[in-house]
Amino acid sequence: MTIQSEEHSSSEGSGHRRRFLKMCAGTGLAMSSLHAGAEANPTAALKPSTQTSTRPVTARRPGRIIIDALGDITNENLSEAEQDGPEQGIDARALADARASGLTAFNHTLGYVFGDQEPYEFTIRQIAMWDNLIRRHPDALCKVYSVSDIRQAHAQGKTGVIYGFQNAAMMGSDAKRVETFANLGVRVIQLTYNGRNQLGDGSMVADNKGLTDFGREVVHELNKHRVLVDLSHSGETTCLDAISASSEPIVISHTGCRAVTDLPRNKTDHELRQVADKGGFVGIYFMPFLAIGRQPMAADLIAHLEHAIQICGEDHVGIGTDGSVPQIDDMATYLDNLKKEVEMRRATGIGAAGERGDIVKFLPDLVGVNKFHHLAELLARRGHSGRRIDKILGLNFLRTAEQIW
Repeated sequence: MTIQSEEHSSSEGSGHRRRFLKMCAGTGLAMSSLHAGAEANPTAALKPSTQTSTRPVTARRPGRIIIDALGDITNENLSEAEQDGPEQGIDARALADARASGLTAFNHTLGYVFGDQEPYEFTIRQIAMWDNLIRRHPDALCKVYSVSDIRQAHAQGKTGVIYGFQNAAMMGSDAKRVETFANLGVRVIQLTYNGRNQLGDGSMVADNKGLTDFGREVVHELNKHRVLVDLSHSGETTCLDAISASSEPIVISHTGCRAVTDLPRNKTDHELRQVADKGGFVGIYFMPFLAIGRQPMAADLIAHLEHAIQICGEDHVGIGTDGSVPQIDDMATYLDNLKKEVEMRRATGIGAAGERGDIVKFLPDLVGVNKFHHLAELLARRGHSGRRIDKILGLNFLRTAEQIW
């Protein structure tokens, strides 16, 4: 069976989404002024930053659990060699910024996503690399096997690393591989990326055929071995089929609301409602797909969060930023690389509608080590209760995970 349906012309970075520049950079400008500038020129308000944060660094606030349902802590100011080496871009700054941000745990993408490497072998190597990395930083990081590990990380001031996949192509033609990955500590597996694989169709597949018979086998094995089924990036029919096929709650770790912004990477109200009805979780990202034709800002994120809460209820919505914590120091280089990255994704067929070389892959007014706390402040100003904010920032994901792990 052919399992590499989302091809890349180069083996460099196969399975690594760092090339997609899911970085954070700061501006320190007010949301209203950035909104005005973003309409005409999405990057006009951006400027290079040499600071770790645009806001004062604050210590981890005790009592609040913050979980990024799809995120990263990599210092992407480092060279490609440093990011792809044994430390995977996790240097002293990355660890310090993660701690200062208050991030309790994050679902980290590892293994094969796209490209010309053999998916299974590449993924096994990535798992081993991250196991070794975490062992080298026992005072800062811990591997998450269960919800109790997240609670322990919070109590000890560490950052929990949840192992997750963003493409299940590494299953090959053997659904029993789910057990292997579960035993290696993988806790979240996304069925597809943007294209078609042997399980089903991604969001950019036009004919949207839905979940395959093999996809149903994999969902069954994921339920059996207590691994969260993630339906981010999936096409609508595949998503609905998988929700129906699963006997357990599922997650959409990083998405937006199509009723707010009509793009394929965002989920319809029907999909969102089905996830909630099954007891699952929806994470809203900090990505370009929150708006069309302009730079999204924090106000757009809040609009998507509030719509998702209307559809799903406040117990089923959280955040999956699809970005890292440390800010970018050299914005000029970032923007140049972003243009090249978008062109590459478009040329190789792995991109998604809404990606543009002049729209950055973060929210310029919600960045750095205080982005989670700043989001909490913005939600409070909108009248959301402290309890609801705690749910959005981490408790809702924790509740869903506890049902599975």
